[in-house]
Amino acid sequence: MTLRTAASAREALDGARTAIAAGGSESPRLDAELLLADALGVARERLVRDPELPVAGAAVRRLQSHVRRRAVEREPVAYILGRRHFRRLELRVDRRVLIPRPETELLVEVGLELAPGARVLDCCTGCGAVALALKDERPDLRLTGSDVSAEALDVARANGERLGLAVDWVEASLLDGLEDRFDAILANPPYVPSGVLPGLAPEIARHEPAIALDGGPDGLELVRALSAQALATRAGLLAFELGHGQAPRVAALWSGAGVVELRPDLAGTERVILLRR
Repeated sequence: MTLRTAASAREALDGARTAIAAGGSESPRLDAELLLADALGVARERLVRDPELPVAGAAVRRLQSHVRRRAVEREPVAYILGRRHFRRLELRVDRRVLIPRPETELLVEVGLELAPGARVLDCCTGCGAVALALKDERPDLRLTGSDVSAEALDVARANGERLGLAVDWVEASLLDGLEDRFDAILANPPYVPSGVLPGLAPEIARHEPAIALDGGPDGLELVRALSAQALATRAGLLAFELGHGQAPRVAALWSGAGVVELRPDLAGTERVILLRR
């Protein structure tokens, strides 16, 4: 992207959008607005209200760097900005953690239905999105977030401290070593088949941590292991996020253990599977 040393927000936005679209983004206008707003240090809405806002000096250099990372390196906007909104929270994110997706809000909605004071484990917590959103919206719940990645837990812990939300953070491989004291176990485990990973969008394949994505040959290796562990606990509710077409196979694993329920995302994919017992 080539931008004059001084330009209006409208001109800068047009140039950024063109470069980002050429790089293959499916949302070039939104990406350009978010990156320009960050470069200028203003709210995105300001760009609409004041299209002649000057873009000059350090803002030009910052925007050029942002656009290069987005268009050439295909880095996700959330990593470039270092933040992602999730429900009512703004979470800090970087390449140590998966970027929270809207469909993961289904796990939060499940947690919101729990009885007062319930003990909840957010397994494979990543940046802490589910645990922190639940603590924000249901302060009575007692939340623990666990992850096998110490780096991810560093991000989650920092998010909790910055937001002032009290969540216990534990490094663990699935449920290994954790006390059997949870009323509910929520999880967004890795569920992408290993062979699919290289063909994912560059934003994912190049930049997001494989440890948070790779679910083994059929995508369900860790889901099966977590299911076996979770079914052996006292938890009365299990809820896992899954990939397209995986719900029937997990429902078969859970057959006879209680009442199974499937919840679709906005695209109609059976995204979350629940077991009540």
